[in-house]
Amino acid sequence: MSKKYFGTDGIRGRVGVYPITPDFMLKLGWAAGMAFRSMGACRVLVGKDTRISGYMFESALEAGLSAAGADVMLLGPMPTPAIAYLTRTFHAEAGIVISASHNPHDDNGIKFFSGEGTKLPDEVELMIEELLDAPMTVVESSKLGKVSRINDASGRYIEFCKSSVPSSTSFAGLKIVVDCAHGATYKVAPSVFRELGAEVVVLSAQPNGLNINDNCGSTHMGQLQAAVLAEHADLGIAFDGDGDRVLMVDHTGAIVDGDELLFIIARDLLARNKLQGGVVGTLMSNLGLELALADLGIPFVRANVGDRYVIAELLEHQWLVGGENSGHIVCFQHTTTGDAIIAALQVLMALKRRDEGLAQSRQALRKCPQILVNVRFGGGANPVEHPAVKEACARVTTAMAGRGRVLLRKSGTEPLVRVMVEGDDEAQVRGYADELAKLVAEVSA
Repeated sequence: MSKKYFGTDGIRGRVGVYPITPDFMLKLGWAAGMAFRSMGACRVLVGKDTRISGYMFESALEAGLSAAGADVMLLGPMPTPAIAYLTRTFHAEAGIVISASHNPHDDNGIKFFSGEGTKLPDEVELMIEELLDAPMTVVESSKLGKVSRINDASGRYIEFCKSSVPSSTSFAGLKIVVDCAHGATYKVAPSVFRELGAEVVVLSAQPNGLNINDNCGSTHMGQLQAAVLAEHADLGIAFDGDGDRVLMVDHTGAIVDGDELLFIIARDLLARNKLQGGVVGTLMSNLGLELALADLGIPFVRANVGDRYVIAELLEHQWLVGGENSGHIVCFQHTTTGDAIIAALQVLMALKRRDEGLAQSRQALRKCPQILVNVRFGGGANPVEHPAVKEACARVTTAMAGRGRVLLRKSGTEPLVRVMVEGDDEAQVRGYADELAKLVAEVSA
């Protein structure tokens, strides 16, 4: 069955535009509470990022959950992966995150975690959607859910993050700049790195409800790049608004993306005989990552774009590490979902073990030139499925002889076909991309 509300990562949209409205959130809280309560006694953790609408939706969800007879434990502003972790450690039936991740403040959304700290199974999401279409009821007064607040949530999560590195770890002598995107990591991230001995310069940690992700964090790296250079720091770390994405900046001010961070983590695990299989990337992972891993004998598979699909591939292969070039990195040896602070700590430990700076450590991965051309079409048949386009893609792929890659995909939001070609030779890659884009335009006419 197709889902009416749930996308690949919960429910998200513009605040005040259905379904991101208070009345819908009230009903969603009730529907989720009824679904979880049908499985037994029910406690649900609720956390949020720092956007102003979080207060409104937190109250609505709390009322709906209570009406369904579910007990609610409020966490306040906390990173998304912290809510996954705390859901497990409190043995709650579910966790709810009020966040729109890297989006601006006027968006918001809802993500759910199971009691195991993983994404909800499809059957539970479908059960919630069915209940959303049913009349809302209220349990009898004696069975209404109770609401409490967890006051030590930040401290618990800080200790969990620190536990992902050896207890003897000290980053003394390391100077880092941390950009918290005025988001959910603003309290915990600086504390984690300081308590491990690093000198920390903090950026964008004064949330006012409106400035989350505003020209800062992992989607706007300029401020961090400038600060690393001005502070003569060893590196910079940028989080997104809800703390599940991380990118870095080396001491020269160059951006280090998720592909490069994933490579550094995987290489370190291999060196310590702890890799357990291979690495999962996505369709958008740079070919250079695949080739660099192959040089180390590390298997690599591509999932669809989205951390849900990366996690599904990791589970299927029983591997430990995967991620996206956007900075979603999953370290299953430590946690159950993408966790930006955990991933950053694994990178810092890898650098420490090799006694290298970030600029040096990233050099073993040479990113391939990647050309992306958007071709507009007028609807109708999907040009990607046209026989001539398929034949041309196969021909170009064969011509690049394993040192290049072609990806054509139809946009899900615009009448565009995205033509992506990458390989060793930039001029060749550009020529192939232009050739395929021209053909797509012709068959679309």
